[in-house]
Amino acid sequence: MSSHAHALVLHKHPSDVEGAKIAMWMFLFTEVLLFGGLFILYAIFRYMFPLDFHNAAAELNTALGATNTLVLLTSSLTVALSIEALGRGNRKLSLWLLGLTIVLAGCFLVIKYFEWGAKIHHGIYPGSEHLQTLANGENIFFNLYYAMTGLHGIHVIVGMAVLGTVFYFIARKPRNLETIDINILDTIRDKNPRLAVLSENGSELGLVADVDDALERVEVKMFFRPDPDKMDPRNHIKLENSGLYWHIVDIIWIFLFPLFYLIT
Repeated sequence: MSSHAHALVLHKHPSDVEGAKIAMWMFLFTEVLLFGGLFILYAIFRYMFPLDFHNAAAELNTALGATNTLVLLTSSLTVALSIEALGRGNRKLSLWLLGLTIVLAGCFLVIKYFEWGAKIHHGIYPGSEHLQTLANGENIFFNLYYAMTGLHGIHVIVGMAVLGTVFYFIARKPRNLETIDINILDTIRDKNPRLAVLSENGSELGLVADVDDALERVEVKMFFRPDPDKMDPRNHIKLENSGLYWHIVDIIWIFLFPLFYLIT
């Protein structure tokens, strides 16, 4: 056998982008069903106690609710712009916008904390003695208010965690660590073979040199360090799916705000 370099070509299968999107839409559909059931429950009790719901809603701080609505609408804009920036290859701008989205989500929770704190300070919370003295409809209104806005708040926290994780993937220095177990003796007999691991488009990702032909098995650990300024396409689908989740969180609040704050 002639003495020349050999290349071992391994193709990386592309990510199932469409499958990832379909899975996310299916998950979002279950979220719509969850809150849809609560909205139906709200509608039933509001029909039964219209005056009590009117009186109870007057106790809520409409200014804080409107501020939180503006905050979430702005966060929807920033996450959409972040997705667009990453799609255009502007990684730094995408990170700035994504970070701003997370900050706005935190602002929403801080405002909600002060709003809830004021209500609790005045004895308006589920199971409180003061709440038991109110009319049945008002009691039901505030229980629904805490249940639905509390569940929404949990979704905001989950959304922040998801966006933060995607932020990490985009911000970190691109690196893939893969372990490939290959039996090379049947195909490579040279004392100094050159193993090349190629991506789907044929570009070289990693090299392993000086493999002794006495070895029966080789474990190849390949580190992929591309240009940090170039976008990893897998991060784009991660950001798109997390953005979809964040949009549904915002849409749910757009329904909650008028139902609880504007019925007066």
